[in-house]
Amino acid sequence: MKAEEFLEKYALGVRDFSGIDLGEANLSGAKLSDVNLSQANLSVVNLSGANLNNANLRLTKLNVARLSGAHLINADLKGASLNVANLIRADLSRAILRKATLIRAELIRANLSRADLIQANLKNADLREATLRQSNLRQANLTEATLKGGLLTGANLEQAILNNADLSRTDLSGANLRDAELRQANLSRANLSGANLSGANLRWVDLTGANLCWADLSGAKLSGANLTGANLTNTNLTNTTLVHANLTQAKFIKAEWVGADLTGATLTGAKLYATSRYGLKTDGIVCEWLDLSPTGDSSIIQYFTPEDVHEFFNATSPTIRIIVDKALDHEANFAAAGAYYQIAQQYRQLIQPPCIEIDRRRTVFTFRLDDDEALLPTACIGILPFADAKNTHNNLLVSVEMMKSEDTSNDGSIPFHRIQKFNQLLEEALEHADKIKQMKKILALVAKLSFFQAPTQTVLTNSSSHNLIIYEHPNFGKRLTHRSDATDNAFDEVIKFTPFSVSKVIDFIKGFHFIA
Repeated sequence: MKAEEFLEKYALGVRDFSGIDLGEANLSGAKLSDVNLSQANLSVVNLSGANLNNANLRLTKLNVARLSGAHLINADLKGASLNVANLIRADLSRAILRKATLIRAELIRANLSRADLIQANLKNADLREATLRQSNLRQANLTEATLKGGLLTGANLEQAILNNADLSRTDLSGANLRDAELRQANLSRANLSGANLSGANLRWVDLTGANLCWADLSGAKLSGANLTGANLTNTNLTNTTLVHANLTQAKFIKAEWVGADLTGATLTGAKLYATSRYGLKTDGIVCEWLDLSPTGDSSIIQYFTPEDVHEFFNATSPTIRIIVDKALDHEANFAAAGAYYQIAQQYRQLIQPPCIEIDRRRTVFTFRLDDDEALLPTACIGILPFADAKNTHNNLLVSVEMMKSEDTSNDGSIPFHRIQKFNQLLEEALEHADKIKQMKKILALVAKLSFFQAPTQTVLTNSSSHNLIIYEHPNFGKRLTHRSDATDNAFDEVIKFTPFSVSKVIDFIKGFHFIA
């Protein structure tokens, strides 16, 4: 059918032209909204500026077609073939392009907002500065595609293939890239704030200067990736692989990366603050210096020798263990959960609930920390639900006073400014503890239960794996003296109490790894 006849029929109200052959026809500027051209041959056709809103173009052949500036809002292009088609500045918002083929298609500055591109083939497509806000590209093939400067905020790219794609300066904030393939992709200067990249394959990716604030990279593979100058503030890097990654001058302020593999990675000049230095794999790590200032302004610089780096990044996290000489029952468990929840609302440093181990005779509450310096103040708060809180607080104060003793000052093992810091942190924690105790509803339930009156022992473990028993009730373990059941020996390593001395406290503090 010739173009003139087709247009005449459309003008007369005919809409169904399924299977029609209009190859190489000139239909530029045609008004064809709601037309049915499913399974039609429109290859090499000129539809520049045409209105195809709400058109049915399912399985239609539009290879090498000219659709620049065309309007295809809500058009159904499921399974259509648009290879090497010119869609520059075309409006495809809310269009259905599921399983469509757009190999080497030109989509420069096209509008694909909320478009359905599930399993679409966009290999080598040119999407420079295209708008794909909240578009669905799940399992789409974008291998070697160009999306430079594109807008993909909130887009769904789960399991999409983007190997060798150019995503430089692309806005992917809030996008879903879970389990996506991005090997050797260019994401330099890209905005990935709040994006979900968990489980994604980002090997050898260029992320220089990228914004990854609040992004989820848990379990992602970033071996050999270049993250020079990238912003990873508040980023989730739990169990992420960063083997031989370049993290030079990257910002890791309040990032979470426990379980991350940094083997052979370069961290020189990285900005590290309020980020755990424990639970990491750091064999062969390269780091000449770090910026440890709270805002990454280089006001606190710490230099390292190769040996210092291994001491700074440790596999052991500081812990507080409160061992209760009684098994936890359901009522006590409920009360403890409620008490620690309420306490955490007043003392945010205790936001993570304790791990609980229950032996037939005893219960152990374990608090894992990111910093040695948090041990004393956190122990002060963690013991609050128990009757032994007051005595434990006294011993914590005694330990700080011991640091101030003449033996300590003569020895010079702990600088005076460190002791002042310990004293300040403990005093602040004790003030918080007093305020929490005054809010009687927080501890009202636990005060009624015998579990919280049981003898306790509080053991601090620093990042060098040194222990200090800060308090032990005189009757702790006494009722187990004549036991014969071998299974009751789970906590034998800590039940023998030796009152701590100045030397014990000093040796324990020496094992701290301080932030400069």
